[in-house]
Amino acid sequence: MTKCDVAVIGAGPYGLSIAAHLRAQGVDFRIFGRPMDTWRSNMPKGMRLKSEGFASGLYDADSSFTLADYCKEKGLPYADSGLPVPLETFTAYGLEFQRRFVPELVDTLVVSLRRAGAHYEVRLETGEVVAARRVVVAVGLSYYEYVPPLLSVLPGTHLTHSARHRTVEHFRDREVIVVGAGASALDLAALLHQAGARVEVVARTPEIRFYDPPSAFRSFIQRLRDPQTVIGHGWRLYLCANMPGLFRQMPKKFRLDRVKRLLGPGPGWFIAEEVIGKVPLHVGSTITAATVQNDGVSLQFTDRAGTERTLHAEHIIAATGYKVDLRRLTFLDADDLAHIRSVEQTPVLSSNFESSLPGLYFVGASAANTFGPLLRFACGAKFTARRVARHLGASAGRQS
Repeated sequence: MTKCDVAVIGAGPYGLSIAAHLRAQGVDFRIFGRPMDTWRSNMPKGMRLKSEGFASGLYDADSSFTLADYCKEKGLPYADSGLPVPLETFTAYGLEFQRRFVPELVDTLVVSLRRAGAHYEVRLETGEVVAARRVVVAVGLSYYEYVPPLLSVLPGTHLTHSARHRTVEHFRDREVIVVGAGASALDLAALLHQAGARVEVVARTPEIRFYDPPSAFRSFIQRLRDPQTVIGHGWRLYLCANMPGLFRQMPKKFRLDRVKRLLGPGPGWFIAEEVIGKVPLHVGSTITAATVQNDGVSLQFTDRAGTERTLHAEHIIAATGYKVDLRRLTFLDADDLAHIRSVEQTPVLSSNFESSLPGLYFVGASAANTFGPLLRFACGAKFTARRVARHLGASAGRQS
């Protein structure tokens, strides 16, 4: 058994940014995970990020290597706003960030984590066991895939979550129904259409709310009335983006409501022209049943006029998002899980992201109900890395 002061589980934007800050402070840490795995494995090739370029990054201690810096080095197109970032560009940037700032990453998965007295035992899929005084859980959304109950009854041969589709070419000439109204749903619908699939979208929202394209020029008054942030426009989002510590101090009901309601499903503005008039959009629809029939699947729903309708397809893709639930973290010890104070299956966290189990921290989407919607985006890693690393570094064992 090897030992370290801090173990970081997960190597996406949050895990890598925290590790880069810990390394800069000389903290004795180890980090485990497949670098940028959610982005490399659970998002479709050809996708473009909804976040603008200035809001898409990882964060070293000196903020010396932004996405803009990477694109300049590689001669790639880049703009702070108005030029959608290709998924492949962002992924390659994240991997280069890891090579430069977190070279000690152990590219392997954690299979179990349990508290053992004054430390935590982190068991890797290689069989190695690491004893860590403190642990930061920085896993991605892949643990939290959500499929509504009415769809979850379908077998995997006829239904998959959107995160399962790195490529869509195998759907050429096949009938596919995409359920959802967000970026994942419409991005996939566009890619499926381009790949030659016969695709239709079913969504419960009364309309698809595409994000507005950025304005080329905004006057001082416009910027004052509707400030731009890394997660969108407006004063409510400005407060969420810039004051997550204050958000944490708000009443529980207020926090949970804002996380659920702010920034609902919304595809990027650039996807509209790729689906409108090309892909049937059944909005305002309420799904009533989904059944396997012959070699396909039937989806029954009531449309916004109250008419019962049925669509037939060979496959349904549930682009129905993610729902944080600590019980989905299969590597967590069951006894430890029972002692983590939670609200709606999400951890209650201190101002430094520490859970009710001393020395166990949760960041990223797992922390959104505490710190707000900022933590659902990669750009939330900046605030998180600074706060967590400062706290851990204050009482850390230093590397020799």
